Amino acid sequence: MAQEAPADAGASPSDEGRITAVEDLILSRLDDDKAQDVVFIDLKGKSPVADGLIVASGRSQRHVGAMADHLLRALKEAGLGRCRVEGMPSADWVLIDAGDVIVHLFRPEVRAFYNIEKIWSVEPPANRAAI
Repeated sequence: MAQEAPADAGASPSDEGRITAVEDLILSRLDDDKAQDVVFIDLKGKSPVADGLIVASGRSQRHVGAMADHLLRALKEAGLGRCRVEGMPSADWVLIDAGDVIVHLFRPEVRAFYNIEKIWSVEPPANRAAI
């Protein structure tokens, strides 16, 4: 499910193992909760904010809220209980900052409107030349 990324030259092997474990924990929890259209974006070397970005959809506000709650519990049990959370009351778009990994959980309509995956995509050179 998650793509393997090359090791970052600046990170120690223990950091790489921890980051991968957090990514795997999040992806596994989302899979268990039947998240839809899960996308992992590797940000290592591209952004100082995080090493990975995970975007997923839920079927409804209740589903998004439940996925966020379950994910926060799993992160707390893994020793990452200091995650920052935004958007839980409305559960249209819940952002969970787990440090090295940022998770965006959306209702499908909200995800389509903001289309945050496009921010991190790279345009092919042919398209850039035509602009």
